[in-house]
Amino acid sequence: MSLMSLSAVSTRPTADPRRWKALAVLACLQFMLILDATVVNVALPSIKSDLGFSQSNLAWVVDAYVLVAGGFLLLGGRVADLFGRRRIFMAGAVAFAVGSLASGLPQDQAMLITSRAVQGSGEALAGPAALSIITVLFLDQKERARALSVWGGLAGLGGTIGVLLSGVIIDLADWRWIFWINLPVAVIVLVFAVRLVPSDRRRARASFDFGGAITATAGITAVVYAVLEANRNGWLSATTVGFFVAGAALLGAFVLIESRVRSPLIPLRFFRARKPRTAAGLMVLVASSLYGMFFLLTLYMQLELGWTPLHTGVAYVIFGGGFLVGIGAASQLLPRTGVRPSLVGGLILAAGGFALLTRLDLHLDYWTQLVPAQLLMSVGLGLAFVSLTVTAVSEASDADAGIASGMVTTAQQVGGALGLAVLVSIATTRAANLQASGHSAAAAQLGGAHLAFAVGAALLAAGAVLAAFFIGSFKPATLPAPTPITQAAYEDGTEALAS
Repeated sequence: MSLMSLSAVSTRPTADPRRWKALAVLACLQFMLILDATVVNVALPSIKSDLGFSQSNLAWVVDAYVLVAGGFLLLGGRVADLFGRRRIFMAGAVAFAVGSLASGLPQDQAMLITSRAVQGSGEALAGPAALSIITVLFLDQKERARALSVWGGLAGLGGTIGVLLSGVIIDLADWRWIFWINLPVAVIVLVFAVRLVPSDRRRARASFDFGGAITATAGITAVVYAVLEANRNGWLSATTVGFFVAGAALLGAFVLIESRVRSPLIPLRFFRARKPRTAAGLMVLVASSLYGMFFLLTLYMQLELGWTPLHTGVAYVIFGGGFLVGIGAASQLLPRTGVRPSLVGGLILAAGGFALLTRLDLHLDYWTQLVPAQLLMSVGLGLAFVSLTVTAVSEASDADAGIASGMVTTAQQVGGALGLAVLVSIATTRAANLQASGHSAAAAQLGGAHLAFAVGAALLAAGAVLAAFFIGSFKPATLPAPTPITQAAYEDGTEALAS
């Protein structure tokens, strides 16, 4: 072997021997983040009763979290690249723990909504920082693929365990404990992160677009607030119109900022690439339907049918299992059949499941009415989520792959917040009209949910049509990470921890 070859071997970065233990620490926090999202859904009726939420205001318990998490997700990745990934990961874990503690202590609605926003900021910091650490810890492509598979698989597992755990906790203790169970997990993560997760040896050269994140999040929040409060204030009231105008102005400012800053949060060239742009738009439709379904179906199970939280949690297990089946099927089908068949087929299946929800009544037969709907929705959405993530990065360079993947995840969070606001508003308006025309309160609420489910089905069906026309028949050679990686992690991340 030549001296040059020996030199090349000696300077090649070696994998950190602690990488698998570090993955366990990182995955532990990711599991907690996913679990927390699902336990909240089952707890919504109890929270509504204890703190006196109206149905429209109750949506803010979910929206406060997803708006902040989605709005600051890409910024969190930039901050991690600039100030150190382990440091920001731990800061995110602390923020999430503080938010969890406060979420279990509120005496009024404002305190709970604020603490949920703090939780969302924790995810925005910890999530992209953790994934960036994984990409630089696992230098071997096969090992990295295994690590990312473990990471992605936690979504289905955390979701399934979350609905069961929340039912048990609420039945045996109190809804406040669904937040407090995060505290010991966060402590364990912080203790072991110091020992097992390598510290950045240098800071990556990156800047971050704080102005873009603020204007985008504030603009979307203003629009969501206008929609949620329109039932109370009136669609043409000064308050509603004012918030719509403010939201539009802030989003316009966001576009202006992105066109001028050196390192934009979302490069405008992203919107000129057809496949990533289409994937982000379709993800908004998918997330809109999904978040609205969980919210309204949970209220229907507990408030209209009188099910306990535990009964509700068990009822969602089939959904979690079907979602895992859909994800696994997509991983096998995409390299063989291409993205378009899986995506279009998944959206059609999910639309069919939503359509079945419009046939629910006040005397539900679980096995013949709810189970078929859940199976169609979950398998279809599993296919769609993986297909959209693959599509998002299909035209991106290495430098832009993280931005594209992060954008589709942001679209999921923001689309979920907007969709939840719209569907809840539709259901509330329809219920009020039905009750005014002489229907009972229970029948009116169910009628409102029926209309919202029908709108969700229409959104997914429209997504299937758009996917058929705008998504090409390409076959991905590999499946990308299911969660966002920042641009800087590709540009200078590998040597940041390995040097």
